[in-house]
This record gives sequence, C-alpha cells and structure tokens, in this order.
Amino acid sequence: MEIFCLRNKTVRFIFVLIMTKAERTRQFIIEKAAPILNKRGMAGTAISDIMEATKLAKGGVYGNFENKEEICLEAYKYLTQTLSAAIDQSMEGKITAKDKLFALFDFYAERLIKNDRGGCPILNFGTEADDTNPLIKQKVKESISYSQNRIYKIAQIGIDNGEFKETLDARRFALKAFTMIEGAILISRVQGSNEHIKLITDMIKFEIEQNIK
Repeated sequence: MEIFCLRNKTVRFIFVLIMTKAERTRQFIIEKAAPILNKRGMAGTAISDIMEATKLAKGGVYGNFENKEEICLEAYKYLTQTLSAAIDQSMEGKITAKDKLFALFDFYAERLIKNDRGGCPILNFGTEADDTNPLIKQKVKESISYSQNRIYKIAQIGIDNGEFKETLDARRFALKAFTMIEGAILISRVQGSNEHIKLITDMIKFEIEQNIK
C-alpha cells in the first residue's frame, strides 16, 4: 500500500539516509518482498521470486536474513506499519469521532480493497499462519488487537464527549465492526467486487448515525 503523505515520505527519506548500506539493503529486500508475500502467501512465495524482484543473488538475500521466515515476519511488520500509517493519515483533519470513524471505514471500503498489494495483510497472513506459523500468528493477533482498539478508542471518545449515546458499547462495537470489515474484504476480493465491503461499511455507518445524540 502506498504512503500518500508527503510528511511520511520525508521522514522515510531521512531514515534511509542515516541507515548503513547493509540496513538499506535489508530494507530494500523487505519492501520488495512484502507485496509479493501479501499476494501469493508465504508458502506460495519462493526465494526465487524475491531474488527476481530484488535482482539479488540468493546469497545477497540470505546474507541479510537468517531464513525465509524472518523475511516473512519483517515483510508483515512493514505491511502493517504502512497500513496503519495510511489509516491514520486518512483520519487527519477530522474533528468529530463520527467523522474519524467514517474516514476509517471509507479507507477500508475505497482504498484498501482496491490496492494492488494484495489487500489486508492481517487477513492474508493470519489465514495462512493460523496453523502453520506461531510467530507470525502472534504478530497477527497483536495487529487485530491494535486495529480493534483504534476503533474502540475513537468510539469511546465520542461517548465521553457526549457525541454518542452512553448506551453504545464501544468495545463490542469495535470488535463487531472490525470482524465484519475483515470478512467483507475477503469476500469482496474473492468476488472481484466491492459490493460486500460497501454494504458492510454502510451498515456500520448507519449504526453510528443511530447512536448520535
């Protein structure tokens, strides 16, 4: 997923400048491998695919990582960090809790579903790692908690400042909203249509509207 904010690009540029050559090579491999792994999966991505994307020899790839699992782990971290930064940016300038939540849900429905990097890494890596990779499974669990907590915090702020009704259970709402969105992303990508994700986000928005004081 591309990072659209100029500020984020500037920060990344400065970060790259202060990295050592080895660190830059390692980051380069991660960034090239990440969309491939997100699209094809960990099992479906061969080291030759990463070699082709980076134009590095096998020794050039493994000289920076212990094994393929480490590449997968670092790629997942990169994908989720980039995703989180893009979501935060989509909410920039939004004042009310309602506007922030609407912007967040629109991001999932309009931008994440259409990106060319394979969709949501939480969904993609989580599905594959569930029974095969405990380390990445744990990272996915952390990402799920973080994503749900982001929705919860915004909803709870809306309750606390009197924007939303006190009867809204922020934690249950966050869990339900995130679960429905992830399921809708899966179906929408398989079907090649954003119909499901649009329907789900519209339903969640309607629930928010119903809970405005």
